[in-house]
This record gives sequence, structure tokens and C-alpha cells, in this order.
Amino acid sequence: MTSTVPALGTRTAEGSALQAVLLDMDGTLVDTEGFWWDAEVEVFSRLGHRLDDSWRHVVVGGPMTRSAGFLIEATGAQITLSELTVLLNDGFEDRIGRALPLMPGAAELLAELAAHRIPTALVSASHRRIIDRVLVSLGAQNFALTVAGDEVERTKPFPDPYLLAASGLGADPARCAVIEDTATGVAAAEAAGCRVVAVPSVSPIVPAAGRTVVTSLEQVDLPFLRALMTEKG
Repeated sequence: MTSTVPALGTRTAEGSALQAVLLDMDGTLVDTEGFWWDAEVEVFSRLGHRLDDSWRHVVVGGPMTRSAGFLIEATGAQITLSELTVLLNDGFEDRIGRALPLMPGAAELLAELAAHRIPTALVSASHRRIIDRVLVSLGAQNFALTVAGDEVERTKPFPDPYLLAASGLGADPARCAVIEDTATGVAAAEAAGCRVVAVPSVSPIVPAAGRTVVTSLEQVDLPFLRALMTEKG
């Protein structure tokens, strides 16, 4: 976990109950969910197995151990979890090295949060080696803290990554807005007690109490996030 926590005086804008914004990475800020699936398809093809398209909805948004473990079991591939993890990370890194498209509205939202000195954390199930590569494009200066999936004992869908991020920023989870694109990430954020903005990437997510669903980050700005803190339910 990397951290550069702002001074206490910058943590909350006057009159706002919003203390911090916690953002997922793949499929939320960067258009990379397809990259992971492409890497999985390619690796298993080399192992002599064809992945069923329906499995994409099973593995999306999950930690590497869960998604890779599921694919090994589903295909019967003769490979260990640790060996497969290396191959998948290698395949993903190769793809982001060629192109790393940001999701529409991502750059604008990060710039606005930085301009208003809103404490912001990147909270991902991806491993540290992947996050550090992506930060080159996202701008490490946009985040006071980053949490990687291989730096917590339990990653998403458990609340641990978001609880760790909120604690690292000195924020109350209930006064943190989380932006996620998958059901797994939404479950983690809600279990941590955070307000959630879901921007579905691969699978649909339905609205619920404490959860707002939008179709694009272009619909999300600082006034929108502050308003979430005043809503009931």
C-alpha cells in the first residue's frame, strides 16, 4: 500500500459531509476489463483449453485467486494457481503496454477531485505490479493512497480493502463515496459501510439503498458525490 495522506485541514470541504472518494481501477477508471478476459482466453488457449464466454461474468471484478481458481477448475487445466497468476499478469501487462484507454469522464473526475483537494484512494483487486503500471497513465499524484489486491489478506468482495483505504485517509467509511463497476466491488464497498456509485461495465447492477447506478463517469462530479452524503436510505 502506498500512501501520501493530506493534512487534516484538507480532508473535508467546508459544509460537506464527504470525507473521501475511493475508486476501483479496472473497468471503472481504465477500460481494461476486456484486457483481463483476453489475457485469460489467450493463456488457456496455449494450455489447450477454450473458455466459455459465459464465464466472463463469473470472473469479472474478482480477485486473481478467485477468477484464476475458477478457470482452472472449470477447464481442468494442468497448471497451478501461482503459475497461472504470473501468466495472466504478464498477458495483461503486455496489453496495457500497447494501449491503456481511460473510461469516459475518468480524467475529468480525477482532475476535479485533485483541484478541490478531496482525499482520493485507488482500491483495486489487481496486484501491485499492475497498479503501478496503470498509475503511470492515471497519474499517481491524483491519489493520496493506493491499495492492491495482493496487499490485503482478504480482497473484494470482502470489505477489508475499503476499510483499509478509509482508515489510511482518516475517514469514516460512512462518509466515503466509492465508485465501482462490478457486483463484487459493490459488495465490498457496501460491506464496508460506504456510499456506492455503480458504473456497470460487463454485468448489470441494480440500484439499492445506499447505492446509485449511473451509465458513465461523465455523470459523476464533486457536487454529485457530495449530494450522495445527504441522501437517506
